[in-house]
Amino acid sequence: MLLTSGCTALDHSPADARGSKASYEQAYAGHEPLHVIGYPSTGSLLVMQELVWDIADGRTDELRKLATSDSGEAEAERTAANWIKAFGAGARGKVTGDFYDGGSERQVVVLYFHDSRQVKEFTVRIDADAGKEDWRVLMKSTDFKDAVRPPGWAPKEPGGTGSRRNGD
Repeated sequence: MLLTSGCTALDHSPADARGSKASYEQAYAGHEPLHVIGYPSTGSLLVMQELVWDIADGRTDELRKLATSDSGEAEAERTAANWIKAFGAGARGKVTGDFYDGGSERQVVVLYFHDSRQVKEFTVRIDADAGKEDWRVLMKSTDFKDAVRPPGWAPKEPGGTGSRRNGD
């Protein structure tokens, strides 16, 4: 099991994956880093870190840009709004990401929002957008109840299953 409070490999990135004017370093300085358990790839870790920070800052448009290509525009926008409403307060505090399975092309990540005691499962994967492959988040939680539903299979606390889904 890997437990860290950040990832130095990402600390020197010139800008975030969406090409915003703010550098990764500026975003990192303004937020608590994602605490990590399991085995993320650089891409899956980066997209989850951005997801948490966008939720914390209430940045619906930036969050929506992280959506996979099969998440429709309206779906992604509604999902982003749901996640911000549901997890915004928790995302501004300590958050641990438990990265399950291998992160070569797809990964399940369970986020633990410590202050709000919420748990949420996310699916991230490599996805092509305008001919460029990048890590994206599946955003199809247009129903608020679905958006906040914790995973039934995940432990209540991070790291409880050795970062392997269903005993794999």
